[in-house]
Amino acid sequence: MKKLGNLVADRWVEGGGDGSTLYNAITGDAISTASTQGLDIAKMYDFARETGGHALRKMTFQERGRMIKALALHLHSKKDSFYKVSSATGATKVDSWIDIEGGIGNLFANASLRRKLPDTSFAVDGDFVPLSKEGTFGGHHILVPKEGVAIHINAYNFPIWGMLEKIAVNLLAGVPAIVKPATVTSYLTEFMVREIHASGILPKGALQLVCGSARNILDFVDERDVVTFTGSASTGRALKVHPQIIENSVPFNLEADSLNAAILGPDAGPGTPEFDLFVKEIRKEMTVKAGQKCTAVRRILVPEPHIDAFQESLIAQLSKTVIGDPSVEGVRMGALVGCSQRDDVIAQVSKLSSESDIVFGSTSNSDLSLVGASAEVGTFMSPILLRVKDPSTAVNVHEIEAFGPVSSVMSYNTVEEAVALSKRGKGSLCCSITTHDQSVATEFVRNAASMHGRILVLDRECAKESTGHGSPLPLLVHGGPGRAGGGEEMGGLRGIRHYMQRTAIQGHPSMLTAITEQFQPGAAQPASEPHVFRKHFEELRIGETVTTAKHTVTEADISNFANVSGDNFYAHVDSTSLEGTLFEQRVAHGYFILSKAAGLFVDPQKGPVLLNYGIEECRFTKPVYPGATIGVRLTVKEKIAQERREPSDISKGIVKYLVDVYDETGETVAIATILTMVKMLDQSADEA
Repeated sequence: MKKLGNLVADRWVEGGGDGSTLYNAITGDAISTASTQGLDIAKMYDFARETGGHALRKMTFQERGRMIKALALHLHSKKDSFYKVSSATGATKVDSWIDIEGGIGNLFANASLRRKLPDTSFAVDGDFVPLSKEGTFGGHHILVPKEGVAIHINAYNFPIWGMLEKIAVNLLAGVPAIVKPATVTSYLTEFMVREIHASGILPKGALQLVCGSARNILDFVDERDVVTFTGSASTGRALKVHPQIIENSVPFNLEADSLNAAILGPDAGPGTPEFDLFVKEIRKEMTVKAGQKCTAVRRILVPEPHIDAFQESLIAQLSKTVIGDPSVEGVRMGALVGCSQRDDVIAQVSKLSSESDIVFGSTSNSDLSLVGASAEVGTFMSPILLRVKDPSTAVNVHEIEAFGPVSSVMSYNTVEEAVALSKRGKGSLCCSITTHDQSVATEFVRNAASMHGRILVLDRECAKESTGHGSPLPLLVHGGPGRAGGGEEMGGLRGIRHYMQRTAIQGHPSMLTAITEQFQPGAAQPASEPHVFRKHFEELRIGETVTTAKHTVTEADISNFANVSGDNFYAHVDSTSLEGTLFEQRVAHGYFILSKAAGLFVDPQKGPVLLNYGIEECRFTKPVYPGATIGVRLTVKEKIAQERREPSDISKGIVKYLVDVYDETGETVAIATILTMVKMLDQSADEA
């Protein structure tokens, strides 16, 4: 029988001994064995830190982002092979799509974040902080990649998505990873990692894999590392107090399964679009991945007047669910991933039944009607809906989770009561409320948000494009308080910061400019010769400045700009209306000041500047009246190289300029950051 490999120090290594046997969830056939016996885990840490980490830290965010994009494109081209292996986990095509293409989509989304990051291996966090009266001393914060390894211990339900959504973030941050998937579905993770390794897209040591039991995987973590865990709350808590974690203050991100709630708004009764949407959403949450999702709805809260109608409608929908072999046309729900998982769900349903009645489904295999499969060999289970007898006194429904196609419905009378019931789960990854009443949504969200990591507000307006209750998105935070683990993953740029060290730096603004590669207020501004618009991207230096000629603003300037722009706001055109305002006389338009500044600083001849890319920020800080004389200091603030998408593209980069407009007193009247696209000298310097 095939034995799964472990990727150790750029080599595939099989563990010793018999290992654990892994089975096809549909047929019950043995697929492979997984073993970690004899694996040198310490060697994996060393290789990640010294080889993988070193290579990643030498790369800029732009290079890392392009690497992740290349990996996403490669895996997408191989997706059909992943689907074939995924079917053995009991997943339908839709289930596999979430896992496979959802995971690859996460790579694409994180790769796109490079556009918000500098062309350096580190990032600047926040704004410059002046710390002295004369401006010769200030502070800032930088983010640098941690010099350790990200240890990802993942759950069995999403063997691909669970890995890719985590490594996308640590790779972009510049940190290597060791991935430990749950053993029962590790054959799918291993299959993808083999493809990643064979592609050669990632540096050696950037990704390593452990299949099978590895109880000693945390024995080697130290202060440089980050650990993430996805799975049961009890296992997560046990790992979180590992002596190495405590001793070295290792960041530990815990994402635990939680008792997520879905609420039907009091306005969403039978006959409304929201009622139908709610029934459809609950059916989907109970049957997709056979309910094996950390975000699945476990508690259904319905207004007392509508609970019978809801129960009837949901049962009608669940009755249509075709269960069986996902390869057979028409099957909409597959199997649980293994026997032990099914046995655990049955045990938990028994506990829930002490306070609830099963109103649909059964834990008995003999009651199952399957298509193309046998209940005697596959790990199938019907959807089970329980109805809580007395929501006011029930305890188990708020404390026990059956991690399968199981949900419990209960009634509530007021929005305040719905909020209180949702919080009794002691913290969840996600929650949803289906309502078209903005006042109901506002009351619920504002009062319930403290105990939920994410809240979906579903109604007829967003239903067509909504990703649904159970879909975490890479650019939003995924995690939750309390039982959900108290951690957060993904979240766009927030997620990257988990793998970087934030360090405060202090010094002269010129020194901080050199360190950060971004111009800081008060730093030296050497005159640029020739004009900055005559220089190619590579020739520009941070801090180089053009000091322009000056212009005296006239009333004619103000009147003409009002006529051209159509901006006839009274403060610009009517001096008789200024009493009681902030203005002493007619004031120049802020956008006239900015436009005039452009006229002063632009070098009009054709040169390396290709176009004006936009304005990132702009403030008008002091009124400008007729008779004031303005000038501009144009300073190179930051440079970001751009990739060439096609060989025929022009090699170029984005240059950010600080535009400081000042008056005859030397005070700043307007300040902005503009972006220009500038040609590079070497057309081959920016190969994609």
